[in-house]
Amino acid sequence: MTRQRFETLVLQALDLIPDKFRDETHNVAVVIETAPDLETLSELEIQRPDTLLGLYQGVPLPERDWTYGNTLPDRITLFQEPIEAASADDEDVIITIGETIIHEFGHYFGLSEDEIEAIETRYWQRHRA
Repeated sequence: MTRQRFETLVLQALDLIPDKFRDETHNVAVVIETAPDLETLSELEIQRPDTLLGLYQGVPLPERDWTYGNTLPDRITLFQEPIEAASADDEDVIITIGETIIHEFGHYFGLSEDEIEAIETRYWQRHRA
């Protein structure tokens, strides 16, 4: 799949995110990279054949205090090749992107892995039924 086609699917997936959810996010950039590099996988203690679909980098909202400000945007990186490998077709790519975005925004909001998994479960039930 071309980068341009993948970007189009990312925009379609972002359109599926509820407005209320989007309205609560500020100063976050969603970027696309081909695949996570070995250094990132090593830092996160991810060993092949496991991989990474997305990555949140920033300061979660609950950890911000009065000194937080005048900073670069938080960053959510989507990794195209692993997302494509985990997906059967374009519709599946959109669903996988949506789930990955939900997961990474969960980190932005400071949610625990259990809370994020519960949200993902509801997402999967709605989109994979």
